[in-house]
Amino acid sequence: MAEGLNPIETGKKLHEHGEASQQRAEEEGRPTWSDDRHARIIQICEAVLLALVTLAAAWAGYSAARWSTESRVDIARASSLGNLATRDDLAAISLRNFDSSTFNTWFIAFTLNSPQKEAIAVHRFRPQFLVAFNAWLATDPLHNPHAPPGPTYMPQYQLPQQTQANALDNESAAEFQTGNQAGLTSDNFVRITVLLAVVLFLVGIGTSFKLKGVRYALIAFGSALLIVSVVLILQQPGLPG
Repeated sequence: MAEGLNPIETGKKLHEHGEASQQRAEEEGRPTWSDDRHARIIQICEAVLLALVTLAAAWAGYSAARWSTESRVDIARASSLGNLATRDDLAAISLRNFDSSTFNTWFIAFTLNSPQKEAIAVHRFRPQFLVAFNAWLATDPLHNPHAPPGPTYMPQYQLPQQTQANALDNESAAEFQTGNQAGLTSDNFVRITVLLAVVLFLVGIGTSFKLKGVRYALIAFGSALLIVSVVLILQQPGLPG
């Protein structure tokens, strides 16, 4: 498991340790309580608890791995979309700079009262910019104090690359948020796995105690932790599609 903790192996080793202690006691002729009714009940409870915790831990670990992968994929997709948005944004900036340059050329020719040079400058306009330029001239900027400062301030001035860049940027932000949420879900499952590892530890270490009261207490506490873990698992979203 990617978290560096294998609760199943931990519980197994501790359980084997308890069985070894029981076997040594039998070999040395010391009294054991394997024939005790309470002992059998405790062993059954521990076995059931161990089985349930093992299944829950396996599911939590698998879910954590799936959500971790989903998080990495979403964040990688967000990064790719961000790169595309940057590319389109740079293209839009380049076009805007070109439009500003050609407009400045026209404006200089206009201030010099040179219709020929104005015509040359207008001829260099992009078709999309020419639409905005004509709309701007229609506002009579020479006499209308409320006219926009230039063609780029007109609603007719459109840069598809900028629109695409904005859309990609929004999509990138949404993908990053989705990936971040998937990462948080993975972390939640990791915490649940650690909690289940505590239950396995309690079940395993309980076999080292001969006092029935202690083992009953460990089973009760482990069962409570198992219930809490199951509730937490049910509160998490299902596996990513």
